[in-house]
Amino acid sequence: MKEATDEKIMKAVGGGDLDAFNELVSRYQGHAWKMAYRFLGDSMEAEDVAQESLLKILEAAPRYRATATFRTYFYRILTRLCIDRTRKKRPASIDNIPDVPDPSLGPTEILIENERRGQVRTALDALPPNQKAAMILRHYEGLGYAEIAQVLGVTPKAVERLISRAGASLQARLSHF
Repeated sequence: MKEATDEKIMKAVGGGDLDAFNELVSRYQGHAWKMAYRFLGDSMEAEDVAQESLLKILEAAPRYRATATFRTYFYRILTRLCIDRTRKKRPASIDNIPDVPDPSLGPTEILIENERRGQVRTALDALPPNQKAAMILRHYEGLGYAEIAQVLGVTPKAVERLISRAGASLQARLSHF
């Protein structure tokens, strides 16, 4: 199954193949958690949303139609769950996703980098949900404008405007860097 496309695996999941579902989980669980953590800023909430997104994929598998890439489908479900969770409760700003420190950096540089990441996290948290989602999908998850448009259910031009507004807001908040 490792060489099969995500779309073929999803079709197998729709047919009741739980090994295929396990393959999707192994491919996407880490991405789900990282995206949710970046969006929500809380590791427990991120874990809940990541699991919920994978369960929604399992539930929807029999109805799945490959009208877009599975990756787009996955991020659409995940993003909607993150936005819904954000609307229910405004997250508190916290530090960045834990990373292994760059061994080439000294203690002072590590502190400066951690401070910078904290400031970026705070600035991202201040964005409206759709702008925040567009920025995370573009700059952290590497999706293109067309994919983001499908995920958010808007046009590519609307994505361009969301990212532009978000960028202007982030630039204003982070201009001291």
